[in-house]
Amino acid sequence: MDRPELTGAIPEPPNATRREWLGLAVIALPCMLYAMDLTVLELALPRISAELKPSSATLLWIVDVYGFLVAGALLTMGNLGDRIGRRRMLLLGGAGFGAASVVAALSRSAGMLITARALLGIAGATLAPSTLSLIRNMFLRPRQRTFAIGVWTASYSVGGAMGPLLGGVMLRYFHWSSVFLLAVPVMFSLLVAGPSLLPEFRDPTAKRLDVASAALSLAAVLSVIYGLKLFAQDGLGWLPLLAAVFGITIGVAFARRQRRLDDPLIDLHLLRKPAFGAALATYMLATLVTFGSYFVVAQYLQLVAGLSPLAAGVWMLPWSASYVVGSFVAPALARRIQPAFVMAGGLVVAALGFIAVARAPALGVEAIIVGSTVYSLGMSPVFTLGIDTIIAAAPARRAGAASGISETSSELGGALGIAVLGSIGTAVYRGSLNGAPLMGVPAEARRAALDTLGGAVAAATQLPANGAREMLLATAKLAFTHAMQVTLVLCAVVSIAAAVVAVVALRRAPGREVARYQPTAQSAADLSNSEYIRALSLGHNLKSGDDHEADTNLHICPGRPAAHLLDAGPRRRRRR
Repeated sequence: MDRPELTGAIPEPPNATRREWLGLAVIALPCMLYAMDLTVLELALPRISAELKPSSATLLWIVDVYGFLVAGALLTMGNLGDRIGRRRMLLLGGAGFGAASVVAALSRSAGMLITARALLGIAGATLAPSTLSLIRNMFLRPRQRTFAIGVWTASYSVGGAMGPLLGGVMLRYFHWSSVFLLAVPVMFSLLVAGPSLLPEFRDPTAKRLDVASAALSLAAVLSVIYGLKLFAQDGLGWLPLLAAVFGITIGVAFARRQRRLDDPLIDLHLLRKPAFGAALATYMLATLVTFGSYFVVAQYLQLVAGLSPLAAGVWMLPWSASYVVGSFVAPALARRIQPAFVMAGGLVVAALGFIAVARAPALGVEAIIVGSTVYSLGMSPVFTLGIDTIIAAAPARRAGAASGISETSSELGGALGIAVLGSIGTAVYRGSLNGAPLMGVPAEARRAALDTLGGAVAAATQLPANGAREMLLATAKLAFTHAMQVTLVLCAVVSIAAAVVAVVALRRAPGREVARYQPTAQSAADLSNSEYIRALSLGHNLKSGDDHEADTNLHICPGRPAAHLLDAGPRRRRRR
């Protein structure tokens, strides 16, 4: 079969067709399910504890093993998708997720449920890199790609909002296992519609997956996440420190191995690109403050304001809705304003929202929801445009790897947010409670109250109604409110810092270069998306009209939502 020949400057990439837009709807399904699965389990934990009777440590593993394996396997699954095909990776992951959900629903022991959750984590790690890299190749025009990423981002917000509500309804009428069976019809729809609506893309130059690199990346990410989790839970100690140091050491060994490989799991040169590195840092900081703020505000609504989990979920609907709205507004703004300034402006708005929530407790739950809606609306452009910049800065053939990197940074940012901001909040809470005069409160109840606000509530219920109970509850709630305010002010400071990073480092992204590699022969205007990418990825085999140095990326002019970068083959040095 003759390869397509191109002439002159590479033309504008083709518009997405009806098939791509329908495929985007299919892609949104597993994304919503992924977010739902992170939130719906929390509601089922009391019934799971009553039936399976796990120990406290086992119960933590039921909750945490899913997130641990998702974080650890993202890099490997993103790279594997580049090699075997992104659609195939998504469909295999969807089938595995559905099967593991059935196993979780049928679990009759804590060990079986942990195993099923681990399998769900491994399957779940295929979803984000596969869907995001498919978007990178399905939507070649920058404006359409940015909008598609907005839909992708919004689907997670919709799933996160639906999880507590749908889970609450299922638990009201059915067994706890029903929350896992929600995945089955969704994944069935993906397996039915995916083959006809989703195109297949793979890296034609990729070699076999380096198993040693995959093992090192898994060990490094799992160790660091585990250390941060222990730090958030128990404070600084030898075990979390040892886990984090071990993970960092393995990470250094992983990076050194990548430099020696011809086809590495992570192309370290990507991290040196200003657009990629700065967007990754901004995205990670945004995730850090989002998770850190959610950690304290969700506890406040339930333990201080006294809302049930379901009621708290209902009150948080405007919070989730603002993410959805912002995800669709951001691409429209980026058509008129440089993306770096849209992101920076969103971060400043988010900082104002954090300050508003910090001052809101005296005004009631309504004021807290308004403030949280403001900072969620401000954060949404950072996620949409930040992810768009990250995947656009990578060659199209390595979109899966770039997606894996971005989502791993998100997991690390979330873990850091809960660990660091959560620990600071805990220190402030304990300091405030330590200095409070708690007359008539037994020493044992004081020690329990110093651990967490939940411990204070549990200890207060054991005290007689002689004034000591009310004093302990009121003092602990006041201390936690102060801790939340300090944490949210820190979130505002980090948001301003991220805004500075966005303006300074991203204002020149997309780049000003124009691709120097220009294939010759006939026009590519009528090529389909897949043919267009294939022609560019095979570009080094077409004859160039001159001996210019071939560039690995194709940049567009400044002012677009993000750089439209497509791989154009290996470099050739200009003869001097």
